[in-house]
Formats: sequence, structure tokens, C-alpha cells
Amino acid sequence: MRRLLLLGAMCVAAVPAWAQVDEIVANLSGGHVIVHVARDAIIFAGISQPLEAKSVPPRVASMDAGHIGIFFGAEEWQVPAQPRPIRLDHDIEHIGRPDPRYVQPTVTGESDLEQLGVIFLEKLRPLVSQLHHKIDLKPDEPLLEIVLIGYAPQGYGPEVWLVEYRVEQESIGSQADYLETKPLRPRFTQLYPPEKHAAHTLVEVQFPNDSQEVPLLGLIQQSDPRIARLKSSEPRFAKVVDLIERGQAQKAEPRDSADFMRALLPLLAGKASFFEGTMSESSRLEWIVPPEEPVEKQVEDKNRPPEAPTLQRKPIPQ
Repeated sequence: MRRLLLLGAMCVAAVPAWAQVDEIVANLSGGHVIVHVARDAIIFAGISQPLEAKSVPPRVASMDAGHIGIFFGAEEWQVPAQPRPIRLDHDIEHIGRPDPRYVQPTVTGESDLEQLGVIFLEKLRPLVSQLHHKIDLKPDEPLLEIVLIGYAPQGYGPEVWLVEYRVEQESIGSQADYLETKPLRPRFTQLYPPEKHAAHTLVEVQFPNDSQEVPLLGLIQQSDPRIARLKSSEPRFAKVVDLIERGQAQKAEPRDSADFMRALLPLLAGKASFFEGTMSESSRLEWIVPPEEPVEKQVEDKNRPPEAPTLQRKPIPQ
């Protein structure tokens, strides 16, 4: 079981946005991710939760040939001298073979994830290093968080990982109010598949992690009226909910699960934006509700595998 990769020391990091005169500013995203690994497909959804006036929505990016990533926290940075913000979900270096400088070649599968983690560490480093004022810190809270969703190589099957980036600050010389900020190596926590003999249910991630929002699984267990109405409206929705409650979510029909999520998301999101997509074992990604923000046209990569996920909207078969 690929359960936990700890790639650095624990530390504290920022949750609220920060800004100082002539200093780089991070625009934060918050929200809720729901992942249902059904039979032969992964259904995923995201709901935005603005954290401040200049909050940005959670963004989705293709990470490698088998995974997408949903970004939370400091995913967008504004440098005073530049008119356009720097987005971490853009210009991602798609990995191929593990880089021996960073990983051990004997670690199958996990080495690709470690290398991916290092790629974003190097994207964060020059941005974080420009923060010289005290950040409003919370214990063990990540600065940036990525939910990785997809299929592991060599037939390992569906998987969900949480990648967390934290920072540390220290005074430089005699200037107590001038701090050096460094990003720490990321921590990887596997959220799916569950331990052997454990229940197969929904995977949910909220950012910030102290959100008071009741997760979908909790709403199901509490017989929330909105879910009760959906169950009574469609027998196939009732079957999806029952399988989730029994810890057999992996047996649900993908189309039924996707339709149930599509009907439920507006009820959960209210006026907030949301998106929903599916990914098959062939790594084909299809949008049911695409992100509101238009997907930028990607430059064709001749070395990109044909089965790699794409964020371009595709029609959903009827």
C-alpha cells in the first residue's frame, strides 16, 4: 500500500492572503473536492469557496499521463512589476522517466509522484523567496495544496493523493522584521485506495481544512433532505447513495454516479461556482460541467502520450 510519503519536515504556513507594499501577493483559492471512484471510472467535482475579495477559483490542470490536479491555496501570484499574475497551474512540465537526481529508481510509481512534487517545489521557490514580512501562520497548514486524481501506472488502479506544501520563516541578521521565507519539500498522503478490508467510500478534501462545511458523506449519513429528495426521484440515485453508505462505492455505475453528482452539485454549491468531470481507466477525461474559466489552448507536445488527460472539453456520450 502506497500510504504516505513524507518529503520534508513539518512546519506552519499561511491560510489567509497577505500583502505588503511592493511585495509579491498570493491570491488564494478555497473550496471542496469530492471524488467518487466508481466501477471503471472516477467521478470528481469541485466547489469554490472564496476566502477573500480577490480569491481565485480552484483550478484544474493535467499533471502527467495519468493524473489531473486540483489546486488550492496560493495557486496564483501577483508580482508588482508584472501585469499578469503567475499561475502555478500553467506551463506544467509533464514528467516522463523519473529523474535520478531526485528519486530512487527502485521506488516504482511513487518516484513519478516525488518528481512531480519537486517540479512544483521549484515553481514555488522563487515566488515564496520574495515574501519578507511575517505571514499570518496557522499550525501545520499548507501554503499550497494539490489534489492528484487519476490512475497509477502498471495496473495499480485508481488513486487519489493530497500534496501539501508548507513554508518556514526566519529572521535574517539583526533585522527582526525582515524574514527569509523558504518552501519545504512536499508531503504526499494517499487518500485512495483505502486500506485492505476498509470501506470504499467518497474521498473529500476541503481547503482550508478547518472548514465547518459538512462533507457530502456526512450529509448522506444524516439523511439530508436534499439528498433524500434525489434518492426518491430516481431509483438509480438511491442505489448510488446506498452503495456509498455501505462502503461499496466502487461498485456504482459511473453514469449513475455522474448524473447523481450533477443533480446534487447545484444544491450544495448555491451561488458558488462548481465543476464536474470523469476520468476512465484509459485516462480519458471528459467534462460534465467544465470550469467557468475558459481552458487555454495548449501547445501541442509531440512527446505527449496519446492517452494523457486533456482539459479540453469533450462531448459526453448520451
